[in-house]
Amino acid sequence: MNDVTAPKIAFIGAGSVVFTQGLLADLLAFPELAHARVALHDIDPERLDTAEGAARYIAGVRGAKPTITAHLDRRAALGDADFVINIIQVGMDGATRTDFTVPARYGLRQTIGDTLGIGGIFRALRTFPVLRGLAADMSELCPDALLLNYTNPMAMNVLYLSRIAPRLRVTGLCHSVHWTVHDLAQLVGVPFEEVTHLAAGVNHQAWLLRFERAGQDLYPLLDEAIAKDPGLLRRVRVDMYRRLGHYPTETSEHSSEYVPWYLHHDSEIERLRLPVGAYLEIIEENAASYRRTRDALACGSPLPVEGTMEYAPQIIHSTLTGTPRTIYGNVPNRGLIDNLPADSVVEVPCLTDALGVQPTRIGALPPQCAALNSAYASVTDLVVRAATDHEPRHIRHAAMADPATAAALPVERIWDLCDDLVRAHGDLLQPELRALLGH
Repeated sequence: MNDVTAPKIAFIGAGSVVFTQGLLADLLAFPELAHARVALHDIDPERLDTAEGAARYIAGVRGAKPTITAHLDRRAALGDADFVINIIQVGMDGATRTDFTVPARYGLRQTIGDTLGIGGIFRALRTFPVLRGLAADMSELCPDALLLNYTNPMAMNVLYLSRIAPRLRVTGLCHSVHWTVHDLAQLVGVPFEEVTHLAAGVNHQAWLLRFERAGQDLYPLLDEAIAKDPGLLRRVRVDMYRRLGHYPTETSEHSSEYVPWYLHHDSEIERLRLPVGAYLEIIEENAASYRRTRDALACGSPLPVEGTMEYAPQIIHSTLTGTPRTIYGNVPNRGLIDNLPADSVVEVPCLTDALGVQPTRIGALPPQCAALNSAYASVTDLVVRAATDHEPRHIRHAAMADPATAAALPVERIWDLCDDLVRAHGDLLQPELRALLGH
């Protein structure tokens, strides 16, 4: 640590202004971080300028006096950093729309498209080249920094980084466990502060293994709530919970994409009210939020300054002050979950304190949960191997192994779809993966 009174925190992809705002609102609420050095990096000058203006506004509202700098050059932002927060989106909205519109022509349905499936595969493949550059820069300029990754697909990105730069200290962060437990506490009528829980699995497909208050199992109360409200049966995650025995820690929209049972069937889309293409609306909402922030700063209007309960600010504060906390992190397995591949990335509770992020060993997952996670891990492994082995066939192998894609398309159409997406994304992919393979 360079200076515990003024740690340097680099935001990579700070032009994701709404997310940057929330993280800064949390960071600067801690008195110990009031004098932090905040280095913002983005490749879009307008978005970077907006992020800088928002950062200065938030600092003023919080009564903090950080040193805020903005950099179009990533290396300038990273130099001597103690913490690096990665929130990039390679290709931005145009690439994400491509991930939806091209598969839709094949009859392949997606809801979010950022974790697994065709959307997750190609989002990862266009992110990996930037991650390689980021890892190289960090290894040179701030090798001891904690890299806190928010960029999806989480498991693919963290696995890729662990393989190309194993000495970097990388933790992937996602709020899905926190908000799942928060919302279930409301549903069963128990104050969130009184709930204890344990979850584990893979990102966006972890499982609530324990859900308790004062040692009492709260799952029976959840069963009662479901029995009283038949509408809850029309949600994917409730359907999965009733069949698998453990509640999944991501939304129904997300959860539907990682299994073969739902999106390929019109009747299931209707029964479970699945919003096909939902992320395209989220893109529009995010763009509108950015414009509101940009325009408010331009005319001097107030901005909302709201905490987000995200993990990165908590980790930074715990590392600097020694305050112990439990967060959920995505880290290489290395014996944490016995019945998932040893070299996969898993989501488990982690102690965070002055020593950094320390994952908790879970043991074995329930076998039915591990079976689904193992399929997810296999797709993730193949996507990463495509990039690290320079093997374009593994892109197709990953799509063939993906549960939702395999349920929807015959194998020749899967290969044709991959060719079309390789063409569409073009220069965003590393050169070795741009080959068109046909059948």
